[in-house]
Amino acid sequence: MLNMIVSGATGRMGSRIIALSREVEKIKLSGALESKNHKDLGKDIGEVIGIGTTGVRIAGDINNITEKSDVLIDFSSPSATIECLKSLSGKPMPVVIGTTGFSRDELDFVSLYAQKVPCVLAPNMSVGVNLLLKVLADIAKVTGDDYDVEIVEAHHRMKKDAPSGTAMKMAQVIAAALDRNLEETAVYARHGLIGERGRKEIGIQTIRAGDIVGEHTVIFGTPGERIEITHKASSRDTFARGALKAAQWVYKQTPGLYDMQDVLGLK
Repeated sequence: MLNMIVSGATGRMGSRIIALSREVEKIKLSGALESKNHKDLGKDIGEVIGIGTTGVRIAGDINNITEKSDVLIDFSSPSATIECLKSLSGKPMPVVIGTTGFSRDELDFVSLYAQKVPCVLAPNMSVGVNLLLKVLADIAKVTGDDYDVEIVEAHHRMKKDAPSGTAMKMAQVIAAALDRNLEETAVYARHGLIGERGRKEIGIQTIRAGDIVGEHTVIFGTPGERIEITHKASSRDTFARGALKAAQWVYKQTPGLYDMQDVLGLK
């Protein structure tokens, strides 16, 4: 039995991970973590998220719930994730991180943590998106500089980071396939008299509206034709199930930084 802590337990993703974990025989919820000033600290996580009594109370300090736990799934915020990993530095625990919006320094700290224990870091844990990442690299290699690349992503109005981690991952995969430096070629907004589009630009555009779970479209366009590939998520459950799959996988691995391509055997 794999004993699991969920950080960001009352959030959109954390609550679905906890709810769906009851369908997985080999996983047991052993801890629910939230910020130290969260209004529901001490309450049963099941009662808070509407799935009934679980016997697991919401904690504000991971050090109080690690003793009987094997793996951490984190869908919180960049600062909360880093604080959590720092707290675990003395007794590292395998971790699955779905949080997005990290700075370069924060990503460097995650990499440092992963030198001691296995860590899955993935902005999107659905099977469909990760299959798409593999396909995008193949398309980019064939189309090359003859096709313009644009990425359009849409999410709900409450999402805090932009562009989405998934859109950025797509851009990174395409840039690598085209041998481009994404920091130099990415264009995040256009307005006014901007002139002709640069030949090597990779456009990444953001939409925030309503309750959109997550939509990503990649366009490869050239005079006379365009290729459009779209992934639409209608439920967060696809991401939650991916996170649970990653938790079972990462616990058996050697120390290192992995992603969902590794979990799904796509590399």
